[in-house]
Amino acid sequence: MRHIATFCGNCNCGCPELHVDENAAPERRIVITDDFGQRIQMSTDQLADLVAAARNGVLDDLVPTG
Repeated sequence: MRHIATFCGNCNCGCPELHVDENAAPERRIVITDDFGQRIQMSTDQLADLVAAARNGVLDDLVPTG
């Protein structure tokens, strides 16, 4: 798997990470792991929808500002 990003990274606790698994089926190519050892697998189209929703503010109420 190709590592794309680590979310947090300020500790040694196994922070959530984003990977691309080039060998996986297209509908499972994007892999997000959490700090509990769980995985979410999705297609690049699903990731694109998630990114577009985040850019459009869908998640803004979940993240504190300031």
